Amino acid sequence: MFFDWTYIVIVLPAVILAMLAQAKVKSTFASYDKITTSRRFTGYDAARRILDANGLTHIAIEHVQGELTDHYDPKAGVIRLSDSTYANTSVAAVGVAAHEAGHAVQHATGYSPMKLRSAIIPITNIGSNLAMPLVLLGLLLSMPPLAYLGIAAFSLSTLFQLITLPVEYNASNRAAAILGTSDMLDQTEVSKVKKVLSAAALTYVAALAVSLANLLRLMIIVGRRKR
Repeated sequence: MFFDWTYIVIVLPAVILAMLAQAKVKSTFASYDKITTSRRFTGYDAARRILDANGLTHIAIEHVQGELTDHYDPKAGVIRLSDSTYANTSVAAVGVAAHEAGHAVQHATGYSPMKLRSAIIPITNIGSNLAMPLVLLGLLLSMPPLAYLGIAAFSLSTLFQLITLPVEYNASNRAAAILGTSDMLDQTEVSKVKKVLSAAALTYVAALAVSLANLLRLMIIVGRRKR
């Protein structure tokens, strides 16, 4: 089941795309991480100013270990910036921090795709855990309905990846727009931030491609066994 033509033809190209996207993010960040912002704003400074300008003074900013482990935690009301971002004055660091602040603004303004993504996380987690066991049991017991139930469970994770795309692109657009109208960066630096964020967005496109490929593969395998 795991080493047939469906993996080579359908899934492997998507996996390669994901690997290339990840490599692109790292190389782009490394390139623009060498360029210091002219006004010496750090990632923390950028995120803090964006939050305060949008009335989000209650949102805390924490320092976490790692590289590009930055994220916004809506439940805790915290933006966590990594070693590569928090105190870094590079164009790349400011862009990443602004992106996370964009997520906080999305949450505060009730941005619909973000609300939907947050709402389906619990059932997505359940579906991800049950999907493969259900598909395997359905195939082993020759019970197609059980296997298709597993496929339906797996499709929830694909739906999550699909909803994630507008959430991430919107956060990046918000970040670029705010930076473009502030005094934190000049216009040349803003254009460089856009390149960093565009590269990062490719990872979400690739993640959706991998999920869709695996979903298609499961459908082909189950459909073939049914016949």
